[in-house]
Formats: sequence, structure tokens, C-alpha cells
Amino acid sequence: MPKTLSRWIDLPPVWLALCIGAVWGFDQLMPWGLFGPAGPGVGAVLMLAGLALLAGAAGQMLAARTTVIPRGQPRVLMTGGLFAWSRNPIYLADALILSGAILWWDVPVAVPLVFGFMFLIQHRFILREETVLRATFGPEFDHWAARTGRWFGRSLR
Repeated sequence: MPKTLSRWIDLPPVWLALCIGAVWGFDQLMPWGLFGPAGPGVGAVLMLAGLALLAGAAGQMLAARTTVIPRGQPRVLMTGGLFAWSRNPIYLADALILSGAILWWDVPVAVPLVFGFMFLIQHRFILREETVLRATFGPEFDHWAARTGRWFGRSLR
């Protein structure tokens, strides 16, 4: 496979689509029925929240004229707005969308996929991105990282 093609295939939205495809596949195997009638409603809310978070974070990055491409070179350190609550709101949005799909299709056996997806994203993308951000922005990145959770949360430091 050509290197440029493999770089475009190895992107978080592709991994998310593969995980959602696996959830759908599990759903086709058998009806699970664990989440009950609330599952699709809660799943829809999570997916919509994920899409809104993704759009908001991407919009912030585009407005700041910095890259949304995981392997791109950032021009600005995003620390305000959604990025004050999560260093990775787009990846958090992906996890919400995947969680919503699991609830929507009522596939409890797929819950471990969310944790597997988050582990994969952290080790394939986030850690490298943090290295680039630290090298590019130095103490400013360290200060932001100390007060803002990798996935979610804000310290009062």
C-alpha cells in the first residue's frame, strides 16, 4: 500500500468508522436487549452531543487557523473554549459517538470497544500530538496540560 494512502487510512475517523461497523456487526448477530427502550434515545443524545462537540472544536481550530489533521503542524495552542475542558475534544466526541452507537443498537458486548478505541487513539495519535505541542509551545503547553485533562476535566491549578 502506498505510504500516502496508508497515512490517510490511519486516521481517527477511519478507526471510529471501523468500530461503529463492528458495533453494527454485533447487532446483526443477535438481539441483545440489555439497554431496553431508553437505549436508542440515550444513544441518540450521546451521538448528537458528540457531533456538536466535534463541530464546535473543529470550528474553534479552523477559526484560529490551525490544523485539525492529527499529523499536521499546529500553528496555535488551543487552550480556550472547549479546549479548556478537554485537551482532545474531537477525540472525546468520537468516543461519545461510539458510545451512542452502542446504546442505539443495544449492543452491550461492544462496550469494551469504547475503551479499546480510546486506548488506540491515545497511543497512535494523542501522545505524538502532545510531543509536537510540547516541542512547539514549551511551558505554555505544560501549563495547559497541568490544568486540563487529556480526555476531560479541569484542575483549579
